[in-house]
Amino acid sequence: MDTILKEAEMEMMGALESMERRLSNIRAGRANPAILDKVMVSYYGTDTSLKTLANISIPEARQLCIKPFDRSILSAIEKAIYEANIGLTPNNNGEVIILNIPALTEDTRREYVKQAKQIAEEAKIHLRNIRQDANNDIKKLDIPEDNKKDASSSIQTLIQKYNKEVEEKLKAKENELMSV
Repeated sequence: MDTILKEAEMEMMGALESMERRLSNIRAGRANPAILDKVMVSYYGTDTSLKTLANISIPEARQLCIKPFDRSILSAIEKAIYEANIGLTPNNNGEVIILNIPALTEDTRREYVKQAKQIAEEAKIHLRNIRQDANNDIKKLDIPEDNKKDASSSIQTLIQKYNKEVEEKLKAKENELMSV
């Protein structure tokens, strides 16, 4: 029974971490290297993560600076950023690539908040599925009925804790997105 609870908690932590990763990819009008996570550069015929090929820094609040370890791949990085369709235009000066992050409009902010709410809702669904699986596993155990009820209430306490965390993280992201 304890293993079921521990397993459910580990899965719930994983769901929360996944939600946090997805939320970090939503732009808030400020420079964040996480928006480049999905950029893959064709480097000697192999798709390679941009982060392994260059230093990414934030010289200003709305600017990302990409300095590749090998200058010969500047054009490949530029092309990869265009193809990644992240909504940013790279400026190549021969040594580094500068990405200027445009200020968000009110409509764009609202759209990003909708995306964040969708991600939070998917996390809650995942948490409910984990609870359902754990409760089913508890029902299959050959233990007294009172112990089953105690275990189910422990699972319910867990999901309430993680749902509260999902709400807190969503609220923090909303505040970040809506602050000008």
